Amino acid sequence: MWFKNLQIYRLPTPWAIDLAKLDEQLARGEFTRCPSNQPMSRGWVSPRKDGALIYANNRQWLLALAVEQRLLPSSVINETAQERAEQITDQQGYAPGRKQMKEIKERVVEELMPRAFTKKRSSFVWIDPQNGWFIVDAGSPAKAEEVIEHLRHCLDEFPLKPLHTELSPQSAMADWLAGGDAPAGFTVDRDCELKSVAEEKAAVRYVRHPLGDEVGAEIKAHLAAGKLPTRLALTWDERISFVLTEKLEIKRLAFLDILKEAAEKTAERADEQFDADFALMTGELTRFLPQLIAALGGEKVEAEMSSAPAAAGTPPWEA
Repeated sequence: MWFKNLQIYRLPTPWAIDLAKLDEQLARGEFTRCPSNQPMSRGWVSPRKDGALIYANNRQWLLALAVEQRLLPSSVINETAQERAEQITDQQGYAPGRKQMKEIKERVVEELMPRAFTKKRSSFVWIDPQNGWFIVDAGSPAKAEEVIEHLRHCLDEFPLKPLHTELSPQSAMADWLAGGDAPAGFTVDRDCELKSVAEEKAAVRYVRHPLGDEVGAEIKAHLAAGKLPTRLALTWDERISFVLTEKLEIKRLAFLDILKEAAEKTAERADEQFDADFALMTGELTRFLPQLIAALGGEKVEAEMSSAPAAAGTPPWEA
């Protein structure tokens, strides 16, 4: 159980929901197989495949959202619809219009959907209710939003917010590259991408390439020319390697061998290995995330709404 990507969100600290209540509300959106007449089904499944919708270990929670989709390529729909349209043209003496073609395609989808193959995938969520972390192992915000949307559908209240830092990742990465050094506790690795803000979006990528000396001079020249970093490979504490993006996403997350070996030493059976992996992963991430945020200038706290009274004669909804 090792996450590969981090889409990072914040919950109140602590998040005031107990395990039993969360489990009860998750049951509202439990996974069921995709019906024959529907293109997709999604819902919560057991992360440990033991029937429980929440895996809990040392006050850390793990959820899993399963998504099953029917694979019905648009090329198949269009080809079948075109064959139907040609038959109708022969019968009525003229080609179907736009409205009739739309109806033909809808009927084709209805007929083919039950015979379409299905594909199933899962997305995992780590929740740290004490420290307010909500982390989705997803390669894109869209995949994370899929999880969040379903959770909002299930929970009575879900006070989730995106994470914002005082320094944008892009400006911080530019400072690290321009200065030739990473913040304390981090080292710059060998992957970097810079893009121009101009309309042509010219990009320069360094892949598995040392970023010091001559390459460092090249990167500084690109920064001076107006290009900004969009990805930078880093290692934290010689324990976790990752790629930071300009959107504050963590990609290509890798826990170095020393950590995985430590987990393997404490486990003898498969279930114990799952426990050890999850405990070690969450323990490392609870140390890593605050240090990453500190390197980005700290977490930006939203200003509270003013509680000053409205001016006389001003309706409260216009205050």
